[in-house]
Amino acid sequence: MPQTHKSMTLDEKLAIACQAAKLREAGDREGYLRIMKTAPMPPYIAKVIKEKVGLDYLLTSGWNLSEVVEKYGSDWLSK
Repeated sequence: MPQTHKSMTLDEKLAIACQAAKLREAGDREGYLRIMKTAPMPPYIAKVIKEKVGLDYLLTSGWNLSEVVEKYGSDWLSK
């Protein structure tokens, strides 16, 4: 089931990106991905993934899809 948390402010997204960058610089790829997945995936990226990789990956990847649901609706994730 996709994560559909509340929307985040730009400052919250920036804080996540900074924390993730520190983990990546330290060589912690798993930590980097874990933190990055808490930030909402931009809807345009989700659209490309759905078209090119498939809906199953999008739904099982663990990314925060709150902004995707906000923009396209929850039905978009089931079609």
